[in-house]
Amino acid sequence: MTRDGQAIDAQHENEHEPERGERLARFLAHAGVASRRHAETLIAEGRVQVNGITIREQGTRIQPEHDHISVDGKAITQQTRHVYIMLHKPKGYVTTVSDDKQRTTVLDLLPAELRHLRVYPVGRLDIDTSGVLLLTNDGDFALHMTHPRYETAKTYEVLIQGQPSAATLQALRHGVVISEDNGRQYKTAGAEVSILEHSTATTRLRIIIHEGHKRQIRRMFDAVGYPVVQLMRIAIGPLTLQGLAAGSWRYLREDELHALKQAHRETHTP
Repeated sequence: MTRDGQAIDAQHENEHEPERGERLARFLAHAGVASRRHAETLIAEGRVQVNGITIREQGTRIQPEHDHISVDGKAITQQTRHVYIMLHKPKGYVTTVSDDKQRTTVLDLLPAELRHLRVYPVGRLDIDTSGVLLLTNDGDFALHMTHPRYETAKTYEVLIQGQPSAATLQALRHGVVISEDNGRQYKTAGAEVSILEHSTATTRLRIIIHEGHKRQIRRMFDAVGYPVVQLMRIAIGPLTLQGLAAGSWRYLREDELHALKQAHRETHTP
């Protein structure tokens, strides 16, 4: 076990660290414990032990075949099987691995054998939103799918109160200012917006965004004065809900995973 070139285990003190070992956060991500960013948080919080020693230093490298790693006292072994799942999340489920309020989570929709593989949600859908949700135990995949630099297009159908004017739709296309949980004001990137149908009381629209701020769609429509009544994510990149009933899940096919990664790269090619 080494840390940024300085030996902290006599067994490896003469090894050339940059060429040996695996970063602890990367190991935890590959083991399906969490995304790499969350793994770094676990390390900073002192919840990770290597050979019985609590590690708080980012950049620590380990030898997975020799070192014993645990998180919160539970031994962690490298996962060799990565899985990629698409779930049709219903309303009423929390997008998290566990919930301190004892609410039902999206993992409750999966069989035990998948939960044992330590899958976790890629991104989020709030409790009142339904639709496409990806889950995986591949930390690199989760990082690329959620990192602000690499965000993939996400398509929603939204039912709002009232009938928005052409000027309102144009404002959404150019970006609107929303308030985040910490009070910070943020101007969204321009969205693609089109009307699907409307009645005297409500309007149904399709909106495509490339960001992933918390409750972003709802806050965008609140900002222009049209509260959301119903929200469903119908696609992530080329992946759609077609043929997947609410509460159901399936593995992504190899061609779907390739298409998703390809769309991801094409979206952000300079």
